Formats: sequence, structure tokens, C-alpha cells
Amino acid sequence: MIPFLDLKAINAQYRDELVAAATRVIDSGWYIQGTEVKAFEEEFADYCGSKHCIGVANGLDALTLTLRAWKEMGKLEEGDEVIVPANTYIASILAITENRLKPVLVEPDETTFNLCPEKTAAAITSKTKAIVAVHLYGQISPMPALMQLADKHGLLVLEDAAQAHGASMDGRKAGSWGHAAGFSFYPGKNLGALGDAGAVTTDDEELAKIIRALGNYGSHKKYENLYQGVNSRLDEMQAAMLRVKLQHLDAETKRRKSIALAYSKGIIHPALAQPIPASSTFESLENHVFHLYVIRTTDREAMQACLADAGVQSLIHYPIPPHHQQAYGQWAEQVYPLTEAIHQQVLSLPVSPMMTDEQVESVIAASNRFEMH
Repeated sequence: MIPFLDLKAINAQYRDELVAAATRVIDSGWYIQGTEVKAFEEEFADYCGSKHCIGVANGLDALTLTLRAWKEMGKLEEGDEVIVPANTYIASILAITENRLKPVLVEPDETTFNLCPEKTAAAITSKTKAIVAVHLYGQISPMPALMQLADKHGLLVLEDAAQAHGASMDGRKAGSWGHAAGFSFYPGKNLGALGDAGAVTTDDEELAKIIRALGNYGSHKKYENLYQGVNSRLDEMQAAMLRVKLQHLDAETKRRKSIALAYSKGIIHPALAQPIPASSTFESLENHVFHLYVIRTTDREAMQACLADAGVQSLIHYPIPPHHQQAYGQWAEQVYPLTEAIHQQVLSLPVSPMMTDEQVESVIAASNRFEMH
């Protein structure tokens, strides 16, 4: 079986470094908000090209606390509208509703599955106060156009960069475009911890201070609480793991891109729509780090069975759109045709940096043998 993502093998490459980092934390005697967190925050901010990085417990908290901080700053208030792609993972929307803000679901661009500036512009009303730009599957959203739109209408922009560590556009990385960005370091991410972890990046010093306080029980100073905060801190041990893995992120991204290029050129089945053209080059893929390599087919069940028969594990990201989730039953009657088609047709092929060339060729061969029912 060709696994979708072999986390054990990925981490085994760096075992000695990870063990050394863990030992360093154990021997330090300092396990919460210590030197490892501080060092990782500095290193990741520098990597993203951002002035500040605030470690938090997970990616959802990164988004939720940023929106909450903007409320504390008076930039948002309950009931304000926040534009978000209709086809995103539900976490992007949970962060909005947790803050009693109103999500406005917008159909994505049909090619990239990210926000379309034109559709976003059409959704703006007098109540719109923010945009959540999701860099879905590892491809950065059209940030220059979205930021221009935000500037025109006085909107806040929060990048949901949970899948896009290292993706860039015009030489600027994800995490440095919006007014803030939320990252997840869930183990399966391109930059994955060995447990839950997340971070916010921003150039706004005041915002950074408030997010840091909110995630520490609302406290900016021990035993003094400015806000009704929560406990959402990046763990010292996870920060140490992330410091090790950040050093190898670009090399792993390069391998992911090489696999994606091989797929784009090798998979020639006419019923399989690919995320990038066969003419793609490394240079043309600056904006995509291939957290996922997602194809589309109108006969997904048969395609997934074909791959399974060939010993290839594939996954669906995501089978149910947010507006069809029971959690948001109030949207059940709303119709988003493109979003619904995407969720019915997408299939993710393995794109692990641990794949061998032979395994890549096996995926290509199995895909080209696909027979529609």
C-alpha cells in the first residue's frame, strides 16, 4: 500500500534532532512559555516575513483569537459580516461564529478553489468588516487583489494559512499579506508538530499583544487580567519539535512540488481534472506548496476504488460542505452549486515528501487505468 501520508517515516528522518530537542526541554525544567517558544516565534516570523508571531494551542484558536482581539480593539463587533469561501474546511467558519460574527459564504474560483476577487467584491455590503482568505490545499489566495479590495472598503483581512506554510506570491510568503494570519501545525500539515499547535503572524504590535494576553487567560502580567481570556498557548515541547522541522520545510516542499509536477505531466486521463497544467514548472509553482494534490472527477467513487485496487491510498478533502453540516443547519436550504460540485468530485492523491519515484509512477499508472462507471 502507498500510504497517503506516512508521518512516522517523515519524523524518523529527523529522529536524532527531535530527541535532542526534547531532551533540551526536559533538562531545562521550564515547560510553559519558555525559551523554545520564544525562539520558534522569532524563527517562524522571520520565515514568513512578518514582524510578530504568537504561538497558540492550535490552528482554530489562531483564527478565533485574532477575530476576538479585533473585537477587543473595537475593529469588529457582534453581528458584523465576514466573507469566507463556501468550500473551506469548517474551522474557518467556526472561528467566525464563535465570535458571534456573521459568515458570508462566497463561491470560490473554479480553477484554484480559493476566493475570487470579483465574487468577493460582489458580496461586500455596508455590514462587511473582514475577509478570511483561505489558502486552500497549499495554494495562496490572490492576495494583491484581495488586499486592494480590502483597502478600498476598509476591511480587515485574516489569512487562513493552515495549509500553506511557505507558499508565496510576488516573493511574499503566506502569513505576511493580510492584517494577520492563522497557522495550524497539526501533525499532518507541511510543517507539523508532534501534537496540536498553532500560531498567528502579524505586523500589528497591538494586535500581537492582545492575542498573546487572550491566550494566556486574558493576562498581560501575572495575576492581572485585562480580558476574559482562554488557555491557548503553544507548548514548549511542540515549539522545540517545530524548530527542528522548520529547518527542513523548504526541502520537503521541493519534493512535494516535484511529485505534483510528475502528476501533472504523467496523468493524462481526460476524466481527471488536475489542479495545475501539464506545462507547469518549479518556477511557476511559487504560490503552491501542495499540502494536498487534489484532482476532480465526476465518478469519484470509481476512481478511489481504482486507486485502492492498485494499493494507493487516497482521501477526500472534504466530503461535506460547511453549509450542509448539521452544526449549521440554518444554512441547509442555501445553494452553492460550485461548492457542492467540488465537495462531490474532489479526491486527494498522496503527495508525501517520503514517496519514492517508483511510488509516484505507480499512482500515475493507476490513475491512467481508471475506467468510469
